Amino acid sequence: MASSICRVSHRSLRRTLSLSRRLHEGPDTIDELLDRHLAKKDPKRGANDDEESLRRSLTSTRREALSLYRDVLRASRYFTWPDTRGVPWREVLRVNARKEFEDARFETDPEVVTRLLIGGREAVQDAVDKLAVAAQKMADQAAEERNKGRR
Repeated sequence: MASSICRVSHRSLRRTLSLSRRLHEGPDTIDELLDRHLAKKDPKRGANDDEESLRRSLTSTRREALSLYRDVLRASRYFTWPDTRGVPWREVLRVNARKEFEDARFETDPEVVTRLLIGGREAVQDAVDKLAVAAQKMADQAAEERNKGRR
């Protein structure tokens, strides 16, 4: 029985000492605490972060460009009438869009790329808006002609 009490007291003494050591081996100041627990920046890592952010921005502008190109293709479906040469406007718009995108393919300046994307979006939106207005006018004229025929 005496040996079991010695074991218990010996264990509790070990726990107390280990806890005491852990408390006293910690950092003495806030700066030491922060240095120990915060990730340190490597000079090499800063260059990698710049490369990663550049890669992410390029990927996002590529996605935007691809999305814009798809929007141009979708919008061009509605331009079915022929131009003066007899070629459907849909094909003319697609060829011109393809040429513009190929010309700007190797552009590296982010400001220029952004300006091109914004200009392209505005052009597509303007064309679709004008098409919607023209379609509405044609529908109104057709309705008026039907109403005149009934009178």
